[in-house]
Amino acid sequence: MNPDPIVQFRRWFDEAASAELPLPNAMTLATATPDGKPSARVVLLKGVDERGFVFFTNYRSRKGRELASNPLAAAVLYWEELHRQVRIEGNVEALGPGESDAYFRTRPRGARLGAWASPQSSVIPARGLLERRMKELKGRFSGRSIPRPRHWGGYRLRPASIEFWQGRANRLHDRLLYVRRRDGSWRVQRLAP
Repeated sequence: MNPDPIVQFRRWFDEAASAELPLPNAMTLATATPDGKPSARVVLLKGVDERGFVFFTNYRSRKGRELASNPLAAAVLYWEELHRQVRIEGNVEALGPGESDAYFRTRPRGARLGAWASPQSSVIPARGLLERRMKELKGRFSGRSIPRPRHWGGYRLRPASIEFWQGRANRLHDRLLYVRRRDGSWRVQRLAP
């Protein structure tokens, strides 16, 4: 294992992608309200570097509201075929507008329209509302570029800890936990399975 967990993560992620696993960037993200009521959902990991793990969403969604009031989160990536799992815990911060704009421009046109059309996590009377909004937005933005809505953008999970789990025979799995020290370096500990 590499002493830098970000380097190690990239190695494992690249191996998962090379193995042609379906959605190797699918990441379960857990958030909680200020009083500790948890919720989890799958999001797509869209970037990783020494600063952390990046994903995008509607800021008004349940996860966005929870992150605004309690910026602590946990994430899990699981690659069953490789018998591997990575757990990440830390603080979450919103990306700056420039980073969110840059990613938004790479999304397919329909997904960009969908970011405008969907009041994510809100109760709606029927699917027809979404279909009407999409039709309306297609007309509004016909022949024009679609700007990023202010209520949509990215987050970065800044890891305080990252655990790598490798499945082994007889349930004697390898578990290596990287914990960030105050100076930014990492302490590595082996955990019992």
